[in-house]
Amino acid sequence: MATLDDIAKELGVSKGTVSKALNGARDVSRKMQQTVLEKAVELGYSRVSPVREAPRMALFILNMDYAGPQDFGYDLVMGFRQVAEPAGFRVDIIPLDLETQLGIRYDAYMMREHYCGGVFLGMSLVDPWLKEFETCITPTVLYDNHVSCNPNVTSIGVDIEEGLQLAIRYLTSLGHNRIGYLSSALESYVYRRRYEAFIQVMESMGLPCDESVMGNSFLINNCISEHLPRLLENGCTAIVCSHDMLAHSVMLYCFEQGIRIPEDVSVLGHDDILLCRYTAPPLATIRQNRSALGKSAFFALMSHQNGVPLSSHLLHAELVQRGSCGSAPKEPRVFHLRQQ
Repeated sequence: MATLDDIAKELGVSKGTVSKALNGARDVSRKMQQTVLEKAVELGYSRVSPVREAPRMALFILNMDYAGPQDFGYDLVMGFRQVAEPAGFRVDIIPLDLETQLGIRYDAYMMREHYCGGVFLGMSLVDPWLKEFETCITPTVLYDNHVSCNPNVTSIGVDIEEGLQLAIRYLTSLGHNRIGYLSSALESYVYRRRYEAFIQVMESMGLPCDESVMGNSFLINNCISEHLPRLLENGCTAIVCSHDMLAHSVMLYCFEQGIRIPEDVSVLGHDDILLCRYTAPPLATIRQNRSALGKSAFFALMSHQNGVPLSSHLLHAELVQRGSCGSAPKEPRVFHLRQQ
């Protein structure tokens, strides 16, 4: 394992300068601090926190609200804290911005801030640090994201294929054999995986699955206006959506068009956010147990600490049956849709 002397020798500076740089001393320039951090990461230097300090874990959040129980990220954060803090770890919640990612390498940031591991919620496929996870040395857990071939990174989530199997089997048991799928933009890893899994499950069950019954757009309004009328005109009697807010928007569109749910069309979402219980009718969905996922993130980090490099950790999916799904109509309606 690299030492302070090794870093100093590589950079041609004193051991004292290296020590002060790693500890953020004000009399060492920011550029030198960055250089030392980068070299320390390169050489595999590991800094152990003093015994008097609780070990620290970083919970990074992007593109996700988490302040209150109504927010998607709240249970994820609480689940993580509920097991990490009693185990003696300090948890820092860090809203991560683009400037931070562009300003410093991930491993260097984690070393500078004395973090022993990081968890990422809401990271997209275009975030700069995502590429660094392919080679990072910091124990890292990604929620609803995936990086291959790095034993220091673990993915957590709900079994996507299992969830869609449950959903489509349920819909076919209700008599639906023309099932559509709507999704937000596929730049998100989890939306892309759900989209691909829908195709795989439909094909494995011998159900029709082509462009006439599928669509995706970046904005919900565009997804509704550009694709939903086509799905309805092509005879879809059930529509599965990549997330609950999109499913709710489908229900609102149908209400405005005089299309009854579930008598004319059944609608099913993903995630089971709080809103699902209060839509009219209540929204059927594939549940993510977000509290359990938060706890799983901690267990995955501890697995790394104990020398067990998990690749992925998936929870079983759960189908929540509610009033938005019903028996397929015996004779599908011909809809005369009004322009909006």
